[in-house]
Amino acid sequence: MALQRISSALITDATVATGDIADDAITAAKLDAAALAAGTFSGSVQFSGAVTLNEDTLSDGATVAWDVTASPVAKLTLGGNRTLSAPSNAVGAGQYISLLVIQDGTGSRTLTWNAAYEFKDDTAPTLTTTASKGDLFTFRYNGSKWLETGRNQNLTLS
Repeated sequence: MALQRISSALITDATVATGDIADDAITAAKLDAAALAAGTFSGSVQFSGAVTLNEDTLSDGATVAWDVTASPVAKLTLGGNRTLSAPSNAVGAGQYISLLVIQDGTGSRTLTWNAAYEFKDDTAPTLTTTASKGDLFTFRYNGSKWLETGRNQNLTLS
């Protein structure tokens, strides 16, 4: 059977008949409109091919805000010494986020991390000070704190 695009005409009562889709593409599917709108699924979800999250640029300023639902993968070019606020809009425990912190053409900029970020030995990292180089940080949310899971520093970005 050839693949078909699923249209609302093929969906009745939020159920997709497997006969309308390629063999094994969806089996006994029951689509829950609320779950789809919330982006929440239970069970396993499989993808064939890559899943890519766009890298967003955070707005530079004295205090930098980060909406981690809208921008879970982000970069920030420091135009001065900055403070990173606590992430807003966490999806929930288990969410991963990453931040690439880049020195501007001047370099030697500092970043003060909000207490919501947790680092090894409770010690925030010292950033690379070289102009135009970057440091990459990844975090996992435990429901109350963002635990650092990885760090790569002194990265040449071009």
